[in-house]
Amino acid sequence: MLHILYFVHDLADPAVRRRVLMLQAGGALVTLAGFRRDDNALASVHGVEPIELGRTKDAQFAQRVTAVARSAAKLRSALSSIARPDLIIGRNLEMLALANRAKSVFGGDMPIVYECLDIHRLLLRDDVVGSALRGAERHFGSQAALLITSSPAFVERYFRPRSGLDLPIMLLENKVLALEPAARAVAPSARPPAADKPWKIGWFGALRCRKSLALLDDFSRLMGGRFEIVLRGRPAYSEFEDFDRLVRDAPFMHFAGAYKNPEDLSRIYNDVQFSWAIDFFEEGLNSSWLLPNRLYEGGLYGAVPIAFHGTETARFLAGRKIGLTLDAADAAHLASLLGKMDEQRYLAAFEAVASQDRKQWMTDRADCQGLVQRLASLTCANQQLAEIQTLPQLHRNRGGLQ
Repeated sequence: MLHILYFVHDLADPAVRRRVLMLQAGGALVTLAGFRRDDNALASVHGVEPIELGRTKDAQFAQRVTAVARSAAKLRSALSSIARPDLIIGRNLEMLALANRAKSVFGGDMPIVYECLDIHRLLLRDDVVGSALRGAERHFGSQAALLITSSPAFVERYFRPRSGLDLPIMLLENKVLALEPAARAVAPSARPPAADKPWKIGWFGALRCRKSLALLDDFSRLMGGRFEIVLRGRPAYSEFEDFDRLVRDAPFMHFAGAYKNPEDLSRIYNDVQFSWAIDFFEEGLNSSWLLPNRLYEGGLYGAVPIAFHGTETARFLAGRKIGLTLDAADAAHLASLLGKMDEQRYLAAFEAVASQDRKQWMTDRADCQGLVQRLASLTCANQQLAEIQTLPQLHRNRGGLQ
């Protein structure tokens, strides 16, 4: 069984839970280590007791770097109770640095995998800070055997032209984890609202975009309650002046709390007609390039996605002739896009989504096994390389004995 040591930036991130479940479903033994930003029992994985390396805070990069540096100095002690892994994964740049340190602690030749699912804005700066961080990424990435990322635009816009990394790349999209046959078999059903009930737009997942919150509030007010905004997930409180107050003061918006992914997805998406697949958090950069979790979640459960013009998400939808695209980020344009929504228009948009091949939205057990096999092949390649490098030394030794 492949033993993977997985370093993560946030043990409370539901996406970390999903990746651990994927690796386990693929047949790997996972040791999870990382930092905690908050407490989220819904992100725990049964049978996995993580190695906690410290606490970090959202939107405080310097604090995170300091925390990582401190943990690196104590890493030998933190990892003393675990067996030597076959492979190490570092989820983002700080964790890649720890993965390199862990490799030296174990003193082995196990391969390192760099998993990067967001391009931090500091990496994209053209000043000395950006240059230094890209230099650090090249330095730590030079020890990696594989790069895992989630969107073609990350490769096209950053990794190939700017990062300086020269690694094999595996595209692993943020698809819904669907391990049970029942989860894969249930086709979505249309759910137009009952008479005199509002249309519902669901904004689920990592809630970090102030612009989206303000836009959806303005739009729902403009429409006089014909549209209701349902928020679920984990608000990034550091990104809002006062998230709870803003939502409380919005007459047609409510926050319905956290949910478990993937267990609760069917329930929460079947409660809405549309999925907000827009993020202006790092507008023009990471937010324009990513393919968010909610795109795949909504697609699988038949929620009509709403994307923003010019983004990778909009390109994804246009290639499949599905979803709705917003041309400008203001309430008037959103009202123009949705204001004349009726049952006939909704059903046509729903059917376009529901008719898609469901495999493009989900990751099944076979996909998980394929992922672990791909990772296992890196350990075989490392072993073969070590054997090849040993041969000249063996020949020299034999020559000396003759």
